[in-house]
Amino acid sequence: MHTTWANRFLDKVTRTDDGCWEWTGSIKPSGYGQVRVGDRVRSAHRVAYELAHGEIPDGLVIDHLCRRRNCVRIDHLEAVTQRINVRRGISAAAHRARQTHCCRGHAFDAANTYVAPNGTRKCRRCRAAAQNRARRQGVTCVPA
Repeated sequence: MHTTWANRFLDKVTRTDDGCWEWTGSIKPSGYGQVRVGDRVRSAHRVAYELAHGEIPDGLVIDHLCRRRNCVRIDHLEAVTQRINVRRGISAAAHRARQTHCCRGHAFDAANTYVAPNGTRKCRRCRAAAQNRARRQGVTCVPA
C-alpha cells in the first residue's frame, strides 16, 4: 500500500484532550513544528494550512488561535496580518497594542495620542505635563 504525503504528515500528529493537534515531529527551539517538504524545511503549521486552504496570501502570517505553537489543527489556524497576530498574542508588545488608555487613565484617541518615531504611542496630556514640570525645574529638553 502506497502512503501519501498527507498521511505521512498526519502520522506526526497527536490529538490532545484540549482539542489541539500536536506536532510530534521535529520542533524548532522557538516551539514551532518543522517538516521537510522536498528539499526545504518548512513550518508544520504553515504546511497544514496550505494543505487545507492553498497558498498563504502575500502579506499574511498564520495565527494559532489556540496560542500553541506546535498545533497543526486546521481550524486552529488563521491567515492574518502580522499586526493582528501580534495584537492577539500575550507578549508585552501585544499588551501595549491593546491598551486603550495611558497609565494615568487618559484615552489613546486621535486627539490625545502622539506616535513617537519608534512607533510607540504616547499620551499627549502626560507628555505636556512632563514638559511643564521640566520647564518649571529649569530643564530645557524633555525626552519624548
